[in-house]
Amino acid sequence: MSASTLTPPRGATAAEQIDNHRLTGHQKSLISMAIVGNVSEFFDLFLIGFIINMLSSAPGWSLTGIQSGIILAGAGLGTVLGSIIWGRLADRIGRKQAFIWCIIVLVVFTAASALTPVNGWIILAILRTGVGFGVGGLNITSVPYVQEFVPAKQRGLLSGLTSVFIPAGILLGSLVTKYFGDDLGWRGLIAVGCVPIVLLAWTRVVPESPRFYQTHGREAEAREAYAWAMEIPVEQVASLPEIPQETSVAYSTILKRYPRQLLVVSLGSFCFILGSFTVQSWGQTLLGQSFKFDGGMVATLFILVSLGDLLGRLGSAWISDRIGRRLTMLGCGVIGGIGALIAALSTTMVDDGAASTAGTAGWVFFIGILIIMTFGDGAFGILNAFGGEQFPTSARSTGLGLGYGIGAIAKVAGPYLVGALIGGDKPTSTDVVFVPFLIFAVLLVLGGVTYMFATETKGASLDDI
Repeated sequence: MSASTLTPPRGATAAEQIDNHRLTGHQKSLISMAIVGNVSEFFDLFLIGFIINMLSSAPGWSLTGIQSGIILAGAGLGTVLGSIIWGRLADRIGRKQAFIWCIIVLVVFTAASALTPVNGWIILAILRTGVGFGVGGLNITSVPYVQEFVPAKQRGLLSGLTSVFIPAGILLGSLVTKYFGDDLGWRGLIAVGCVPIVLLAWTRVVPESPRFYQTHGREAEAREAYAWAMEIPVEQVASLPEIPQETSVAYSTILKRYPRQLLVVSLGSFCFILGSFTVQSWGQTLLGQSFKFDGGMVATLFILVSLGDLLGRLGSAWISDRIGRRLTMLGCGVIGGIGALIAALSTTMVDDGAASTAGTAGWVFFIGILIIMTFGDGAFGILNAFGGEQFPTSARSTGLGLGYGIGAIAKVAGPYLVGALIGGDKPTSTDVVFVPFLIFAVLLVLGGVTYMFATETKGASLDDI
């Protein structure tokens, strides 16, 4: 039977047809591209935590706590700028084009990072800022990209999948470090982060978002994009949904029209990011330098952390379509906060002069960060998808990018806070753990409560938001 004789999907509009149609191979391809992009790019971002641990004992490098904190905070600063700028660009030039340029920026700065001279920590910090700038826009552009192609009843899970598998980047980083770190060295590990360049070929077979086309008056292309998604002839695509043709939304418009949504996304993102990103950045070094685990064991423990994080993100994305986004975020915040409290209290188990207590405390600390990452960072399975749903189509990427970008200031504050507490020394004491992780505990709970003030969007059509 030819495609033209197939019964078209039910629905008065193309969006309703998407909602009533099966998930097609083309839609799965788009989702897969976004997943692979997030995994490969965040592999590069998170790898710096392992590299800092390697540089702490590398010949010619004498990184202090402050210097390490500045390098780690550099990636966070880039993420802040990237989230804000790429979000606006995605509403102006398209989700697809923004996604492509994020990849290009990341690869260029990653390649340059591998050429950093010995003890050139300032240069490395600058280049990692560029890497963060590329990474910062990736999830911001891919979430709306996927949301605007998939059925409403599965939107939380399917768009959340773009974030769910990000911990696989930590897993890959752990595996590469564990099995190839000695052979590749820190420069070789950084160079592996250039792999995302192959994604540019994938982007050539995936169209732009139909809703982006509509907001720019390109209705014929919007119909073709819907037809591609449903794998039907373009003549079977129903009427396009009503979407205002607004080519761009300025930041001032977000501040005036959507101040509550912006506040929720900004504050909520900040609270969830601070603890989780600091664990991703400093966790390896604290386990290795403060709690005396060897490099192989640190990599093994972070394999478990990445698996817990992946399961947490998958769980939050899945359950959000059942119990709602708000309750999901509240639960993740409270349980993640308990994990941060456990990590903070682990330092009370260490007695001066008793080396064995540091080992026991290290395992308790590990349990704490495992809970933080499974639930606190696991919330990111739905966090950005939920944040994007707070804004209408014409403002979705700009609003999400601005809100998440403001919240991502935590990616600078968290790593630098730990580095400042360490000061000019190396993190050889567990004393540095208590204060920041106590702060993380309070903020994770606050973050969960903050999202209770968001508009619940479970099952709602994007056209009704």
